[in-house]
Amino acid sequence: QVQVVESGGGLVQPGGFLRLSCAASGSGFSIYSMGWYRHAPGKQREVVATLMSGGRTNYADSVKGRFTISRDGAKNTVYLQMSSLKTEDTAVYYCSAKDFGQNSYWGQGTQVTVSS
Repeated sequence: QVQVVESGGGLVQPGGFLRLSCAASGSGFSIYSMGWYRHAPGKQREVVATLMSGGRTNYADSVKGRFTISRDGAKNTVYLQMSSLKTEDTAVYYCSAKDFGQNSYWGQGTQVTVSS
């Protein structure tokens, strides 16, 4: 069974920064991609950033230049470095890991609140 666990959310002022971490584990689990998604109240869930096993990254236009996704392959851990945070970044952030069979596994989510 694959487990995905996020950490690092919290309350931060506008213009501040946070780093989210996500660890994926499981017997025989090989990662095809990992990504971060967010769900804000009254909005649909949206993709924030994804990282493929070959290293290719994709970002939502709203976070380009401010967020960086990276991975520690040895630990099957992905990070989301968020800077210049805005109030509109407030959401529950979810990590997803996908295997080569295109099965997706999700974490429980971590709250990020950007407020003064």
